[in-house]
Amino acid sequence: MKLFQNSAFILIILLLLPFGSAISKDEKDAITGTWLTGKKDAKVKIYEQKGKYYGKIIWLKNPNYEDGKEKVDKENPDENKRKRKILGLNILKDFVYDEDNEWDDGEIYDPKSGNTYSCNIELVEDGKVLEVRGYIGISLFGRTEIWTRVE
Repeated sequence: MKLFQNSAFILIILLLLPFGSAISKDEKDAITGTWLTGKKDAKVKIYEQKGKYYGKIIWLKNPNYEDGKEKVDKENPDENKRKRKILGLNILKDFVYDEDNEWDDGEIYDPKSGNTYSCNIELVEDGKVLEVRGYIGISLFGRTEIWTRVE
């Protein structure tokens, strides 16, 4: 009788495994999509690549300078990157899904200052809002910006 009970338990566990991994995949990918930044001056598309999450600028409220030229990454500390266009620039990199709608261990690049910060992202309000926290050293010393999902 014990053998049957153990076999039944193992069978139930094996049947539930595919469902558990599907749920985890959905949770991990909940961050993907297009987001309007806190200042409402850019839209960032977040996508998954090889188990990590990245984000690139796909829209700018003001894509050009006053002289009509397209904005470039002129504040980048690497002189070789200063002519890169802001539109299409990856600003989020290497985020890993932790749990409870949090993505950690990533970096965010600020093209306005040329600085790169450690960053954590949390998905809140039923998946409609991202709390993007950039920091130096530890998360306590940082700033949180609220991004909203673009439908």
